[in-house]
Amino acid sequence: MHFTKDHEWVRLDGDVATVGITKHAADQLGDVVFVETPEAGKTVAAKDSFAVVESVKAASDVYAPVSGEVIEGNVALATSPETVNADPEGEGWFAKLKVSDASQLDTLMDRAAYDAFLATL
Repeated sequence: MHFTKDHEWVRLDGDVATVGITKHAADQLGDVVFVETPEAGKTVAAKDSFAVVESVKAASDVYAPVSGEVIEGNVALATSPETVNADPEGEGWFAKLKVSDASQLDTLMDRAAYDAFLATL
């Protein structure tokens, strides 16, 4: 699993990346009440906004950590947005992307580096 400074995570399986927000981000947002995930077929570049998460506190964009084509949005979040709070780094994923450049993962943090980053906030 890799992480961004904007608190997104990405897990690569072959050439498919599953993307979501971190537990830290979910905790900071509070109770998630709405999630808008991208539709299949959408092409995104790394750092593009590609989803929206709204909580009782705020609405936030979710940024693609890598470039690729959306092959699946997590439609279950439309009816169960609380899944993002309950399991942000598991069932609360936002989208799956067919990665166009796996080397982009090299610019992201691993868990230890992300935890060290969080300690500076």
